[in-house]
Amino acid sequence: MAELTPVLIIDDDQELCDLLADWLATDGFALSACHDGPSGLQAARSDHFAVIILDVMLPGMNGLEILRELRQSCRTPLLMLSARGEPVDRILGLELGADDYLAKPCDPRELVARLRALLRRSQPAQDSASEVLTHAGLRLDSGSLMAWLDDEPLQLTQSEALILRALMTRPAQVVDRQTLSREALGKPLGTYDRSLDMHISNLRRKLGPYPDGRPRIQSIRGRGYLLGS
Repeated sequence: MAELTPVLIIDDDQELCDLLADWLATDGFALSACHDGPSGLQAARSDHFAVIILDVMLPGMNGLEILRELRQSCRTPLLMLSARGEPVDRILGLELGADDYLAKPCDPRELVARLRALLRRSQPAQDSASEVLTHAGLRLDSGSLMAWLDDEPLQLTQSEALILRALMTRPAQVVDRQTLSREALGKPLGTYDRSLDMHISNLRRKLGPYPDGRPRIQSIRGRGYLLGS
């Protein structure tokens, strides 16, 4: 029997967690649940899980606070799952380092698809031969997705590192938004989907500009993004 993929859900809806545990088990996932913020943060920091599902509204500590704490050191793929489906909530979650966002109530089949997409995106980092990419002071290990700028380590999320990898394999070339979304986020870019833009905004902030003030990642209107030199 194939080993089940460990997934952590932090959600105070115990009935929902029980239902998802049964559903996900049939698709190869072993779901562990925490029902309050502090215990969820402690479990997420254990690094025992392949993916984390995080609710926004939690007792003791809300999901956005947990996400902010986790992204200081934890790179585990993370999906926000919340009844607060307003665009501002999605944007804030992505700004703080969530890899994906799904509003409640959700179709369990869509949740499974999103989890599998997150795992596919992390798989090359575990299985592929490592190649060190370099560009204008940037260095990225394409296998581990660890990155450095002028020998200083960068704290990138999985999504940010995959976007950077896609750009670094095509230096000084325009990479269209659909290509970046498929390669780095594992999904086609919807008409109103701003997740790619939010991840690139976070990446730009972490990379900073060149010494002369030019952005390292340039937006080419109507075409895509370019990693300048």
